Amino acid sequence: MSRNEVTTLAGGCFWCLEAVYDQLEGVLDVVSGYAGGHVHNPTYEQVCSKTTGHAEVVQITFDPDVVSFTDLLDVFFTIHDPTTPNRQGADVGPQYRSAIFFHTPEQQAAALAKIAEYNGRALWPAPIVTEVTPISNYFPAEDYHQEYFARNPYQGYCMMVVAPKVAKFRKLYFERLKKSALIS
Repeated sequence: MSRNEVTTLAGGCFWCLEAVYDQLEGVLDVVSGYAGGHVHNPTYEQVCSKTTGHAEVVQITFDPDVVSFTDLLDVFFTIHDPTTPNRQGADVGPQYRSAIFFHTPEQQAAALAKIAEYNGRALWPAPIVTEVTPISNYFPAEDYHQEYFARNPYQGYCMMVVAPKVAKFRKLYFERLKKSALIS
C-alpha cells in the first residue's frame, strides 16, 4: 500500500486544471489555490493585481499506485501551452504562468526530464518555459473558486475556455477517466 503524494501545478486559470484533474483516475483531491508569491494568504483580487508573485495553481493529492507523477505531467502538458510566459490564451499576467511547484527532489527530477523529453520532440514551435521550482507560499483559493466548473458549467468563461480543455482531455485520456466522470 502506497502513501498518497501531493504536487502543485500552474497552467493558466486554475478552473481549467481543476476541472481536468478532478476526472483523472487516481487523483484523490484537487484544490485551487495560489503559490510561489511573497504575500501571506493573498486574495484573488491581490493575485490578479500582479503584485503578489503568486501563480494560480491546483494542488493535487494522488495515489501513485494508480496515476504516476509523470502521468500527471503528461496531462499537464496536454491541456495548456507551456511555451508562453505569463500567458494562457487571453489570460495574461504572472499569475497565469506555467509552473511545476515540486514537493520532492524526485518530482523535480521527473519534471526536468519530462521538459527535456518534450523539448527534444519539438512538439511546440517554441521551447517550453515552464518553471520548475520548490513549492512555496501555497494557500487555498477562496471557496467560490473550488469546483468552479462543476458548479458553473454554463458560465461564459467555462463554456468558452474550460469546457474545450476538458473535452480534449476526455478524448485523449478516455481510458484514464474515473468511473464517476464517465456518467457525467
